[in-house]
Amino acid sequence: MSVRYQNLDAVAPVLVTFSVSQTTGVDDLKDSDLGAPVMLTDSNEVGPITSGGQLLGKLISLTLSDNDDGQRLATVQVGGICRLAIGTTYPTVGNRVVGGGSGTVKQAPTVASDPAGGNIARGTVLEVNGTTDCVILLN
Repeated sequence: MSVRYQNLDAVAPVLVTFSVSQTTGVDDLKDSDLGAPVMLTDSNEVGPITSGGQLLGKLISLTLSDNDDGQRLATVQVGGICRLAIGTTYPTVGNRVVGGGSGTVKQAPTVASDPAGGNIARGTVLEVNGTTDCVILLN
């Protein structure tokens, strides 16, 4: 008997709606960013994740169109299981992640002491697909 493949993507998602951050009046998230990791940029506002940034979740949808700067809302998966692109330093199963920049996450660095507000690492890596992506429990 063979081992049955488990597709855990999108199990029990928790979705939340946020405003989209802007730079000089232009939205920082576009349709091309769908499926990418995002981070909080201000109160109830999300934008692209930066290298070393704290992962909030996966961008699921955007309202309106790319031409509607300042009016769009972003739906973000903040809980459950999702798949995200990875960059170097590639995460390993069981570890946590931070922003890798350019729409990716990477393995969280070792922290000798947590900064004020706590450790920014998030999630638990459940599966790593080579150097392409990983499945994360957003906990």
